[in-house]
Amino acid sequence: MNDDQLLRYSRHILLPEIGVEGQQAFVDARVLVVGAGGLGSPAAMYLAAAGVGTLVLVDDDEVDLTNLQRQILHTAETVGQPKVLSGQATLRRLNPEVQVVPLARRLSGEALLEEVAAADVVLDCSDNFETRHAINRACHIHRKPLVSGAAIRFDGQLYVFDLRGDESPCYHCLFPEGEDVEQVRCAVMGVFAPITGIIGAAQAAEALKLLAGIGTSLAGRVLLLDGLNMEWRGIGLSKDPACAVCGQSAG
Repeated sequence: MNDDQLLRYSRHILLPEIGVEGQQAFVDARVLVVGAGGLGSPAAMYLAAAGVGTLVLVDDDEVDLTNLQRQILHTAETVGQPKVLSGQATLRRLNPEVQVVPLARRLSGEALLEEVAAADVVLDCSDNFETRHAINRACHIHRKPLVSGAAIRFDGQLYVFDLRGDESPCYHCLFPEGEDVEQVRCAVMGVFAPITGIIGAAQAAEALKLLAGIGTSLAGRVLLLDGLNMEWRGIGLSKDPACAVCGQSAG
C-alpha cells in the first residue's frame, strides 16, 4: 500500500486484529455482489469504503422511483439507468481506488460459475430463491464462502456458508430447493428501509472478517432480526447429510 492508502485505511490498520496485513487482504480481494438493491447497496458501499480492491456488481434491473426509499446506491437522477451503472458511479465517488465491474445481466450457468470461481467471497443480495440456489450451487462447486442476507417487512436474516470446509452446511440445507417455501417480495409485502441497511452492512462485516481471517464468522448459525422490537435471535444450523447439493450422496 502507498502512503495515501495507509492514511485512508488507518482506522482499520489501528485495529490489531486487522493491521496492515488484513487491510492488504482487502485491497487484494475480489468480491462478487449479486444484487444492487436494498441489501447490495449498503454491502457494496461498506466494502468499497473498506478498500476491497475489486467489486463485481451484478444486477439486471434498472433504477425505479420505488427503489429510492431503501436502495442507497441510487438517486433520483439515476432513475431509469441500469442499477449496476448507477451503483458503479456511486462507488467510484465513494472510493476511486476500487475497481467496480458492472454486470447488467442475470448470471447463470457457466458465466455464474466463472465469476464465483474468480471471487474470494460471494455476497448473495438477491431477492428470489432461484438465484439464491444457483449461487449456492456455484459456491459449493468452487468452495467459496457465501454471505447471504434477506429482508422483508420488519424482519431480517443473515447467514454465512463457509463452503471451504466439508462440514459446512449450505443454503440448500436450510431451504431445500423445490420445497413449498413461501417467497415474499418487497413489491408486495413492503420493507422497512433501515432493515436492509442493517442486514446489508452485516453482510459486508462478515465478508471482511472472512477476507482478513479474523474473529468468528456466522457460519453454522442463522441470525434473525425482529426490527419492530429490535431483537436478535441466533439459531444453530447443521449440515444435512441428505442435502442434494452438499450431502454425502450429492453428485
